[in-house]
Amino acid sequence: MINLDQKYAALLGHAGDDGAGFAEGMRLCFEVLALASAIDGDCAARLGVHGLSEGKFVLLFLLEQADGELSPHELAERAGVTRATVTGLLDGLERAGLLRRCAHESDRRKLIVQLTPEGRQLAKALTLEHSRWIGTLFSDFTSEERALLRRLLGRAYMRTDAGSREMEGPNP
Repeated sequence: MINLDQKYAALLGHAGDDGAGFAEGMRLCFEVLALASAIDGDCAARLGVHGLSEGKFVLLFLLEQADGELSPHELAERAGVTRATVTGLLDGLERAGLLRRCAHESDRRKLIVQLTPEGRQLAKALTLEHSRWIGTLFSDFTSEERALLRRLLGRAYMRTDAGSREMEGPNP
């Protein structure tokens, strides 16, 4: 049983049971939210030991996967954030000595972001460590249980606005 935040427990206390299972559906939703919050908190704590946020870690990972070099624009695109957000994250990583911004070889107007040797080493180590930790969260589930959970979560997701929009497809 997952302990629910007080706000969720309060909402459940007033939900009642109308026989349609809404209260039980609410409990499941709140439990999924509590699990996501616990995972997010653990991620923040694990990365925080290295002076990193999730955003900074993602940039290190993306740079490491791209052989240590991308433009700020490419980083923003691949991370799914704005250029302004990337600029702030890069500032912090540069101050920490994990990357440097350099002029592009053929076009001096463009910037290239490169991992420093320290940044490359940290990115490799953390990518492995973080991936292993995330992988352990469901490691004692059988492959059938993981597949079932994936399907069930997918069904719930399709009932959200975001899932509904995905079903509709791109707007012409």
